Order: sequence, then C-alpha cells, then structure tokens
Amino acid sequence: MRDNLDLAASAQAMADDAPAGSVSRAAASSLAITLATTRDTEHARATLDGIAPDEVREAALRLFDQLTA
Repeated sequence: MRDNLDLAASAQAMADDAPAGSVSRAAASSLAITLATTRDTEHARATLDGIAPDEVREAALRLFDQLTA
C-alpha cells in the first residue's frame, strides 16, 4: 500500500495536468494537500468531507477512491 505522501504526489501530478481553473484541478489540488497533511488515508478520507463547494468535494472523493483502490 502506498503512503499518504506517495498518494499526494500522484494527486499533485493530476492537478498539474488538469486545465487551469477546472473542477478537476481544484479537486486534485485539494486532494494532494489533504493527503500531504494527514496521518493516513482514513484521516484523509474524513478530512475530504469538509471540502467545499460540493462539486469539488465529490470530484476529490472520486479521485481519492481511484488512487486508493
């Protein structure tokens, strides 16, 4: 299993590849920050529930599920 920092690096790469100003970029950036600043994936998943607006949170949760599958 990959640790949070490995997952954060993957999320940041996704953010870098997404178009500027897009929901995808906001979601991937939010996910990267969350993963880099939480102790484990369980903590990261719980923290993602606080992201707003809803469409960014939902997209970040989908990316989280993809990266942790």
